[in-house]
Amino acid sequence: MIASTDPVAIARELIRCPSVTPAEGGALQLLAGVLESAGFKVERLRFSQPGTATVENLYARIGEGSPHLVFAGHTDVVPPGESSAWTHPPFSGEIAGEELYGRGAADMKGAIACFVAAATAYLSDHDGKPDGSLSFLITGDEEGAAINGTAKLLKWAAEHRIRFDQCLLGEPTNAQRLGDAMKIGRRGSLNGTLIVRGKQGHVAYPQHAENPIPVLVALMTRLMSEPLDHGSEHFDPSHLEFTSVDVGNPTVNLIPAEARARFNIRYNDRHSRDSLKRLLKMRCRSAAARGTRVSLEFAPSNAEVFLTASGPFLDLVLKAVVEITGQTPSLSTSGGTSDARFIKNYCPVVEFGLIGRTIHQIDERVALSDLKALTAIYRLVIDRYFDEGFAVASGQ
Repeated sequence: MIASTDPVAIARELIRCPSVTPAEGGALQLLAGVLESAGFKVERLRFSQPGTATVENLYARIGEGSPHLVFAGHTDVVPPGESSAWTHPPFSGEIAGEELYGRGAADMKGAIACFVAAATAYLSDHDGKPDGSLSFLITGDEEGAAINGTAKLLKWAAEHRIRFDQCLLGEPTNAQRLGDAMKIGRRGSLNGTLIVRGKQGHVAYPQHAENPIPVLVALMTRLMSEPLDHGSEHFDPSHLEFTSVDVGNPTVNLIPAEARARFNIRYNDRHSRDSLKRLLKMRCRSAAARGTRVSLEFAPSNAEVFLTASGPFLDLVLKAVVEITGQTPSLSTSGGTSDARFIKNYCPVVEFGLIGRTIHQIDERVALSDLKALTAIYRLVIDRYFDEGFAVASGQ
């Protein structure tokens, strides 16, 4: 039986579960066993949707009423790549040189292990129950389509009248040292395709054709050269990146009828998805010559920009990080998306986890000392969170 207060032991066992999205891989089963032994009521929920893989998720709770602190995370991991390239097998949970190796060590089985260890140690010191509610919201779909995971798990919770007061999400937020950054928001993400339609023809007779490629290049140059904005108080400037250009033309002597360029925009709180779409369409219209057939297509998005307001919970987590690490973390909104984009619709959410330097890489790993320090931070958060009157006073 795993020692439920030992973050290293829990992390090693979780890493040994090959839970590559959307496979459960035994990770949620392991987690359920540890939490049930600590007194949590555990529910494992499977969600599906036509055209997508069925995903298993976990919700575990101990205690009743408010304040209700939920820890969120994911046990699914990205594929390890070529296993032979790893110094230690990616699902071995090997310890070497005071570091724990394995896929998910930093993103984010290590943080889950730390919160489990902190929570069970807290319960052991408080007669097996909190003065309120403590829960886990764990998905197996964060690294994938994010359709049958946290979004549906939160909806299920709301339908069962489960209310969360605050959430701590254990994504790897730190860049170089534990304690250098917390996430208090995320940029929005929008995918689109710029399409220029011309007229197909022989390259020897360009006067009888309309080549869409020069028009596409000109429009791409315009969209890349003019800033979308200059940033805001809490966010860096929004930016557009083209990710592919395609004309679908395997023939060298044929002018294509159509040219496409795909792009992604990471945008700040100066925009919404709709306002951003309007801005891009306006810029394309102003840059395209009369008669040019240009269109923009946008993919559906569930990643809107958001910011967690300052308040007692944010201060609580911040002070716990400072006290354990001796560092004052920056309040960051950089990086990619996370499941915080779903959680923020239900309660305030703050992100703090391990160092992200090796995530998704060969030889992903985490220092044992960081696992122990993060457990201490989480324990301090839990202790102070359940101090009398916190949730009432917070007004969050």
